[in-house]
Amino acid sequence: MDYASYLQLSRILSAQAPESARRGTPAHDEMLFIIIHQSYELWFKQIIHEIGLIDGIFGEDSVDEADLGRAVHAAERIVRIQRHLVAQIDILETMTPMDFLEFRNMLVPASGFQSEQFRIIEARLGLSRARRLSFDGHTFDTRLPEDARTRVKAEEEKRTVLAALDAWLSRTPFVEMGGFTFREAYGAALDAMLKGDIAMIAAHPQLSAQEKQVQTAALEKSRAILDALIDDARYAAIRAQGGFVMSRRALQAALFIFLYRDEPALQLPFRLLHAFMDLDEQMALWRLRHALMVSRMIGSKVGTGGSSGAQYLRATADEHRVFNDLFALTTFLIPRSAMPKLPDDVRRAMRYRFEA
Repeated sequence: MDYASYLQLSRILSAQAPESARRGTPAHDEMLFIIIHQSYELWFKQIIHEIGLIDGIFGEDSVDEADLGRAVHAAERIVRIQRHLVAQIDILETMTPMDFLEFRNMLVPASGFQSEQFRIIEARLGLSRARRLSFDGHTFDTRLPEDARTRVKAEEEKRTVLAALDAWLSRTPFVEMGGFTFREAYGAALDAMLKGDIAMIAAHPQLSAQEKQVQTAALEKSRAILDALIDDARYAAIRAQGGFVMSRRALQAALFIFLYRDEPALQLPFRLLHAFMDLDEQMALWRLRHALMVSRMIGSKVGTGGSSGAQYLRATADEHRVFNDLFALTTFLIPRSAMPKLPDDVRRAMRYRFEA
């Protein structure tokens, strides 16, 4: 075994075939363009590899606590890779629009939208076909070759990371333990906190009667939103309108983890949820940076794949969010001082067993 043969460098380093050189008009920056996109695909392969590990751990009816750390590590590794993918755009932007024009038209009709692996990442994470924006009036996979479309559709039929996360969160034991019910305790804490806020507004000497009315109405509206995680009917109505994707039980558990994240048993679960939020954020940032780069390179020209790519990417940065429900939970956070106190038996259950 040697370095070059183990890494198959002869294959990798001979895989760059600039179209401009083949046509007899070599464009210097085409090599950079090829290498950047080839490296993207290699990193996509690694992300799919990490998703496979996470899926394997969460694909069972119960998750071994010893494996949870490995899942967290894999999710955090994906985030690190994504940050690197965003940073690679800085390198690609050393190619000027004039440099790109030297070979751009030779790429037609090839397009980054034809990346099969990126579509697989989206599907495996949990971006459903129903929640995708149409792509110039067509489905997202229209420009993929037929065999690639078949493989992507097969990936869409598998259980997603989002679905596995929902099932795992729904089994969280501490939200209902002994005589403790987080749903009831949280509702009581909300009532006490909002009543205190309303009383403070009513007694405030520098607020006019109208200002007090406006601020009190705003607090009552906030309470109506917060009721969504407590009231079954309200939650069902919001979910029917597309307001939530995850189940209410899973979101209650996630909120419980966010609030009591300092408890030893919840530290890894909190890191996992935080990593999925980071993952979603980096995906959106990559789409946005990519859209800005496209605008910088070609202005308002049609993309090589025949699409209005920049506008589509900007829209997907907002709409193609997989873990948006976790972000929405910040609406439901309350100050530590207002949090319900955990019963001793629940608190002990979440502590290390060797604690004195």
